[in-house]
Amino acid sequence: MPDCLHLNVPVRFNMVNADEIAKLCYERFNQLPRRGKPEPGREWTLLAAVVKVTRCANSDTVKREVVSLGTGTKCIGRTAMSPNGDVLNDSHAEVIARRGCIRYLIQELHRAVSGGDSSVLCKADQWGKWRLQPGVSFLFFTSHTPCGDAAIIPMADSQSQPCPPVTSVKNHEGTDGRGNLKRKDEEPSEGKNIKRPRLEEQETVETKLEDRGDTKQPFLSNSSQSEDPSQSNSADTPVETVSQDSAQLTTKTRDPDSDRAGLHPQVSDIHRTGAKCVSGAPADPLHPGVGYHSTGVLRVKPGRGEPTLSLSCSDKLARWGVLGFQGALLSHYLQEALYFSTVVVGKCPYNQEVMQRALVTRCSRVLDLPAGFSVCPPLLLQSGLEFPFSQAQTELRHQAGQGRISPCGAAISWCNVAEQPLDVTANGYKHGVTKKAFGTAKVRSLLCKVELFHSFLSLVAATDPSALPDSLRGAELQTYWDYKQASQLYQQAWQQLHCQAFPLWPRNDRNLLLFH
Repeated sequence: MPDCLHLNVPVRFNMVNADEIAKLCYERFNQLPRRGKPEPGREWTLLAAVVKVTRCANSDTVKREVVSLGTGTKCIGRTAMSPNGDVLNDSHAEVIARRGCIRYLIQELHRAVSGGDSSVLCKADQWGKWRLQPGVSFLFFTSHTPCGDAAIIPMADSQSQPCPPVTSVKNHEGTDGRGNLKRKDEEPSEGKNIKRPRLEEQETVETKLEDRGDTKQPFLSNSSQSEDPSQSNSADTPVETVSQDSAQLTTKTRDPDSDRAGLHPQVSDIHRTGAKCVSGAPADPLHPGVGYHSTGVLRVKPGRGEPTLSLSCSDKLARWGVLGFQGALLSHYLQEALYFSTVVVGKCPYNQEVMQRALVTRCSRVLDLPAGFSVCPPLLLQSGLEFPFSQAQTELRHQAGQGRISPCGAAISWCNVAEQPLDVTANGYKHGVTKKAFGTAKVRSLLCKVELFHSFLSLVAATDPSALPDSLRGAELQTYWDYKQASQLYQQAWQQLHCQAFPLWPRNDRNLLLFH
């Protein structure tokens, strides 16, 4: 078992301190080797992590342990996807962290079915099924608001902006080389006196990323809150909505005291996301200021010069709030889906109501879910601690002669497993492999579909046939697709979510899932 970073703190009315969670995750990152990390002052990245929380039954302490950590900002295009499942399609930090957690859970299930001790799982009531140990839960940390809907955040006049306000679509005279209209900050004729280094051509033919510009004064929520999600809203919480038709931002409820404190300055613009609306969804109206984006819609991530099939991290986190983060394969072994009790965001542009809309509200009314599944909204918190390798911190530390600032091309995965806990990738494959190795298992990330599938098959093989869950008995299952579809309760839950909340969620191409 590799060394792990733990945090033991007293239980104080089940409090979660967002700063302590952020510090724990940043320290875990600092302990990793240099390989795959950004070049200080020139490259930036995003970080996400899954933290296991264990409440000790006979004491007043709680242990928090990072069990999976990921970094990354990139996503491959649809034409680069492989029918063999051997390419890592989505390398955003949130996805890397979750897939690393799957590796961790498979290891824990291995221990459980082999008669060993698991600190996470114990036998459930149903035959061949397992559940979380009493007192064990998981929370999710991300150093930046997730891309997609959660990134469309009102921007106050007092905030520094990643670009000057967009005045009119008609004023965009240039394009970015692919027919896309340039934003105002991309037009050299503006002559704006922007003090921070300009990210020249951050979106190039090789790399097209979300606009995740940081601000100096993000909207902050309390960094220490109760773990009871019902306590995350109050009568005085401002509920801000962006109307795509009138391009006006309205405030439904406002605390006069907070207005006097300057917590709700006038909103003149919004932070933008590079994620594109899915086919059939309302298109972004591209109006000036707050009316630039449609809100509440599913979005796909921009890829390396071409469209992708990867849904935004906002959409995936919302989905995990109903289906669980364990996925279809592990649902064979788990009596109940696994949900994140809390989502903590690092210091960055942030708005509590936007996060609530993106991660919770869109799925809050899903009904008729099968046994083991429910709508489990996480508590949403923000830390005041910023990731040292964020885009904003990289801009501050940038020095002349370092070259242009750019996102780090590598993605790092670390998870608390006994064998090969570290996995560094680039462009969907293992970092540093030669062309000679392409087409072999040597180039595969340990997080790609086929590698996780093989790990799952190893778990099935290690399970005594008499102890197999019913869903894995009798049926002739061969391909990755077969095993996913055989997880019937998970598929039923996904069907309800798809019909009631996300009818425009693109269906997976079956031809990309028929590998062994």
